[in-house]
Amino acid sequence: MIASTGSSGLYKAPLSKGLLLIQSSVSILLVFLFQHQQDLFLYNLKAIKEDFHLWKLISGRIICLDLKDTFCSSLLLYNFRSLERRFGSRKFTSFLLVAWTLSAIFDLLIVESVELFLGTTLSTLPSGFLAPVFALYVPFYCSIPRVQLAEILGLFPITNKTLVYIVGLQLLTSSPSMLVIAISGLISGFWYTKDVLNVRQILCIPRWLAEMFSRTVEPVFSSMEPVNEACVGMGATIDIQRQQRIELLDQQFMLSQLAHLGRRRPQQGGMINWNRLFQPLRHRNFGNQAEPQAPPPPASEEQVAQLMEMGFSRVDVLNALRASNNDINIATNFLLQR
Repeated sequence: MIASTGSSGLYKAPLSKGLLLIQSSVSILLVFLFQHQQDLFLYNLKAIKEDFHLWKLISGRIICLDLKDTFCSSLLLYNFRSLERRFGSRKFTSFLLVAWTLSAIFDLLIVESVELFLGTTLSTLPSGFLAPVFALYVPFYCSIPRVQLAEILGLFPITNKTLVYIVGLQLLTSSPSMLVIAISGLISGFWYTKDVLNVRQILCIPRWLAEMFSRTVEPVFSSMEPVNEACVGMGATIDIQRQQRIELLDQQFMLSQLAHLGRRRPQQGGMINWNRLFQPLRHRNFGNQAEPQAPPPPASEEQVAQLMEMGFSRVDVLNALRASNNDINIATNFLLQR
């Protein structure tokens, strides 16, 4: 039951699943079986700057050598899988590529600044795919809605994001030099989100490469579609059930937002009639009581293409954009939750 629940949790998130499996497996093997090979994956800045071992900018930034970092980063990647569903695997991969590349540059700049202004020399930094994980906090904060679940002493709210922030804080405090990785990752995520210096186009995954991996690699890490009838209360542990309830609350919050924007009169009986919601808006003649409202402007082709890249049909995309008044975030959430 645990395996099936975890598999369905990674539905439509093959890249997240691949990163979880590969990183965790290699990290465990290096810690318990191949300890002598750990030097190959050490993020050694001294070797990079003085001995010009530039290859360590790659090998030192893919596999964690600390199991605590492996656990925290894996848990965060699992929670960030909703971003892959929202963006689509191609855009999600492009984001990670931009964050991973830029963070290597920012790592060196921050270390040099620390040495220049504080007189502290950092010879090594925590190894692993950590900076892109911190970078994912930027779209997570901006895109994922906040749903309050409870309060502590009536002062501190507990939301569907609280656990993610707590795990990130635990990862941040695992070592003093982790702050450098966190800052470079957050800056990289901000650069991609704001498209500074046109980084989205410069480091974008080509469509032909995305299609090739979609045919070859994605089937290996794809997960079965979860059964709708078993979404709630089927988890094998309390933590799994709690996560399922949070995702259900997130879904209900999104649907209520879309219903509020799309409907033109109150629904009877407290139920949302989606068929009526997605029908073309009708202009009703109420005589002199009210003036007819103008229909919303048509969605831009860029919005339509962005949603169609995630695998949705053009008709569904147009309907979702029309009902959400061309709000691409709300339209995306409804399409993903259908």
